[in-house]
Amino acid sequence: MAARTGISSLLTSSCSRSTPSAYRATHRAFSSSPVSAAFASSKPRAATTSTSTTAKPASTTAAKPTTTTASPSTTQRTVTPSFPAKEPPVPTIRNASATDATAGQRSLTDGLSDQPAEIEGVPAIDWTRSYHGLGSVSFSPEQQEVLLAPIAQDDVEVKPDGIIYLPEIKYRRILNKAFGPGGWGLAPRGESIVTGKIVTREYGLVVQGRLVAIARGEQQYFDPDGIPTATEGCKSNALMRCCKDLGIASELWDPRFIRTFTKDFTKELWVEHVATKKKKKIVIRKDDTVRYPFKVSQ
Repeated sequence: MAARTGISSLLTSSCSRSTPSAYRATHRAFSSSPVSAAFASSKPRAATTSTSTTAKPASTTAAKPTTTTASPSTTQRTVTPSFPAKEPPVPTIRNASATDATAGQRSLTDGLSDQPAEIEGVPAIDWTRSYHGLGSVSFSPEQQEVLLAPIAQDDVEVKPDGIIYLPEIKYRRILNKAFGPGGWGLAPRGESIVTGKIVTREYGLVVQGRLVAIARGEQQYFDPDGIPTATEGCKSNALMRCCKDLGIASELWDPRFIRTFTKDFTKELWVEHVATKKKKKIVIRKDDTVRYPFKVSQ
């Protein structure tokens, strides 16, 4: 009897021990089963999913307003590269040596400010700005005699308005006689200025390597095609004005000589234009005749 009691108690204790382990095994299997987990946690998972999906738009809407300004990390990646530059940056400011190297080059807006040419390694004189030799020494007595010789009456011409003048070629002949061909020249001292009706330019008369006179020439023109001819007339006019400083034909600016010459060598006539039949009064030399397209009016 006692043995039965002991065996039954042993069986009872073993069953009681085995029952919890089986229960725990069954419980663990039930809780870890995919099917049971799906049924057991379907609602909570949906709630969690809905919560996460609703949270994402909130985070997106919250981030959208901040997209107008770049984040510090984005700005750093865009503006400042993380890798070093392989080549130095291109300079944006010219150095002094480059500026000095191009200082002597001609520019279309600088007029005649370019450097003069070099002759046998010695820089030539820039007559556009220089006054080299002006008033330094007088000419020889032989040259002075040629320059100051009285003007020949036969060389003087008269314009239709009564102004007397010496033809430009006469001035050149006197200069050639005094200094020889090539011993003098005209150097421009500025650009030609062309207006709507006139061309003007400043010239300097250079004799034997030194400046002796400066004058501005002018010449009218009536058509743009006549500008080259007016430019040459402007040079001739400057030459005649420069020759005043040397005493060549100085009588033409003497009022007494002008009155005497006008009285003794000129006359007034009424002439008629052959085509238009218009009449006007002109002045000519007494030993000259009226030329076409005019004729003496009766």
